Amino acid sequence: MGHVYTPGLKVTEYTKVKKRRILPLKGDVVVKVGDKVNPHDVVARTELPGNVDSINATNLLGCDPDDLQYFIKVEMNTPISKGQVIAQNKGIFNTGFFKTQIKMPFDGHIESVSHVTGNVLLRANPIPVEMTAYLEGQVMEVIPNEGVVVEANATFIQGIFGIGGERFGEIAIATPDYNCDLTAELVKEEHRGKIIVCGRRITSEAFKKAIETGVKGIVGGGVDDRDLKEILGEDIGVAITGSEDIATSLIVTEGFGDIPMAERTFELIKKYRGRHASMNGATQIRAGVIRPELVIAQPQPPAGFTEPTEAKVGLEIGSVVRIIRVPYFGVLGEVIDLPPELMVLESGSKARVLRVRFKDGAEAVIPRANVETIET
Repeated sequence: MGHVYTPGLKVTEYTKVKKRRILPLKGDVVVKVGDKVNPHDVVARTELPGNVDSINATNLLGCDPDDLQYFIKVEMNTPISKGQVIAQNKGIFNTGFFKTQIKMPFDGHIESVSHVTGNVLLRANPIPVEMTAYLEGQVMEVIPNEGVVVEANATFIQGIFGIGGERFGEIAIATPDYNCDLTAELVKEEHRGKIIVCGRRITSEAFKKAIETGVKGIVGGGVDDRDLKEILGEDIGVAITGSEDIATSLIVTEGFGDIPMAERTFELIKKYRGRHASMNGATQIRAGVIRPELVIAQPQPPAGFTEPTEAKVGLEIGSVVRIIRVPYFGVLGEVIDLPPELMVLESGSKARVLRVRFKDGAEAVIPRANVETIET
């Protein structure tokens, strides 16, 4: 029987994680191949050009463009502080009374002066941009003037959906088990600067308190889309998330609604409470899929770990899958049979199916299109 490709998530205790850390513009790489790096370490830096503002100086000063050079009080391309006078006239009848001054609106410099239009082009100071390593690992490749590739052995957990950018912090478990919601009273001052993990739904009250408390990130089973809209003040876009203006990132591992985190996932994260982790809520659901992720560095393999002898491809007997349609939405199970023939569904259509066994021993026949694999 041929293998079947099924999209899925990675939830694995020990694997190699590689990240390309690339600048938005060419700049300087400040590390070399072989260097050990921590998440906050800067690996490359550059400067974005400052904003530009154009002022029609001749209109303000009441002079001809040809004479503008006599009214400019500073040199071109020299640093100018915000509020500094860059041009002025001599006032009414050259008496000094009611003189007009043009002041620098920001820190920067004069980039050009037009003696045809009378416009003065002002350029703000460049904006420094630093790219951090994100992972606790090693620099494996340097891309000159652009960035690096960082590699780390880690526990790697992907989620279904997330918001917010890259965050780093110590893992704290906020709920007693995988079937409990994260409520406001469970978010405490001791969670400041940490990534907190809960079992089921992340409520809007808890998320707001987490932001107020200074929590770096939250990982939970599910979230209500209405809560997200209340928190962000707008509907989530369908293209890509991760650039939201929030101080606390969020990852949900199962989906939208009151869905508990898979017990296996919860227990895996719980095993490493107190350890530091990197997380990123960026999600893209269209072409070039991006999954939100939690990465916990593992310098050494966990006790009892054995290297897989053969990579699994697609669905096969023994694969762990998550059901992504009702009535078993969000439930994990193990594939016990992959019938090759088509089966007639309740809708009357025909589709290839699989038989799955749940944790409680119950079995069900599920269309293969209604599952996603959980890569271990």
